Amino acid sequence: MKKRKICVVTGTRAEYGSLFWLMKGIQEDFNLELQIIVTGMHLSPEFGLTYQEIKSDGFYINRKVEMLLSADTPSAISKSTGLGMIGFADAFADLKPDIIIVLGDRFEILAASISAMFARIPVGHIHGGETTAGAFDEAIRHSISKMAWWHFTAAEEYQKRVIQLGENPDRVFLVGGMGVDYIKKTKLLSKSELEKTLGFNFGKKSLLVTYHPVTLEKESSKQQFGELLDILEDLGDTKIIFTAPNADTDGRVLHLMLDNFTLHHQENTIVFKSMGQLNYLSTLQFVDGVVGNSSSGLAEAPTFKIGTVNIGDRQKGRLKADSVIDCKPTKESIEQAINTLYSSDFQNTLTLVKNPYGEGDATNKILHVLKTRPIPKEIKKEFFNL
Repeated sequence: MKKRKICVVTGTRAEYGSLFWLMKGIQEDFNLELQIIVTGMHLSPEFGLTYQEIKSDGFYINRKVEMLLSADTPSAISKSTGLGMIGFADAFADLKPDIIIVLGDRFEILAASISAMFARIPVGHIHGGETTAGAFDEAIRHSISKMAWWHFTAAEEYQKRVIQLGENPDRVFLVGGMGVDYIKKTKLLSKSELEKTLGFNFGKKSLLVTYHPVTLEKESSKQQFGELLDILEDLGDTKIIFTAPNADTDGRVLHLMLDNFTLHHQENTIVFKSMGQLNYLSTLQFVDGVVGNSSSGLAEAPTFKIGTVNIGDRQKGRLKADSVIDCKPTKESIEQAINTLYSSDFQNTLTLVKNPYGEGDATNKILHVLKTRPIPKEIKKEFFNL
């Protein structure tokens, strides 16, 4: 029997972490052939050349698609997307995959999906149907859903939304969150192992902070991140672990602010271009909470029964556990949210928190579809009317 060629596209550290066990499952299955295309931040020295982590994990990288320009302006993001489409067109022509698998909503993944559609290659899309009103990720995510053949959603509400977009329910699968699956499948590091790996010790109080640009707001990210740093500066008794922002519009100024802040607070802060999924999730075991506007504060942190201070509108519309504290991107609101995080009343509620993104097993559910469902020879789709 001919092996099905499953081509996984990855462009960021976080997305690769979520895809790791699925890639392992495809690699180890006798009836499937894994192809890997790396792109975007993985190939950038500025973001830690994380493609090397993929190789060290035992994967063979079939193609590298260079697309990131050394700029973070709206024009540069548009041009990077165009370069990506050119690179993916060549890669797909060479590799001839039976289907490509993409996760999420970034412009790198949009470029891959458009090129696959033009090449008449089916797309399997993970984490569709979600809403994020504060970022252009939402428009990208829904656009990819309209190009995709199979949909692997993280919650029932998202499954319904993909169907609402006109997708046939027979091709929309509720599998749960990929981050939760990674947590359940992976032996996380102990505190001593992690501190040795990170070169940083946790304190009596510790926070994990990730703040990304809010891509649909003009020139607001610098001001909002400044408000957050002002609050963190007053937390002298707290150890703070930062992960750097993604390669998004206006991301450079946040990198500079972060580097300057950690330089002047070396006694209690550290910043990582890329922690890697194992180190990142291991860290969630030993911090008091997550602060910022990353989706991980909503998707993974609740599994560890810790609180999340979710700042601004970047994740507006996503399902949230009771452990998530929403606040405005102002100094007063952030300070109040952090005080709530540490309050005994809030801490007492965390033991009862349930993660809306499920209990794991997403990988096996996706693998079952990849192995058993017929891959279409044509990707003609009719709009499914409710």
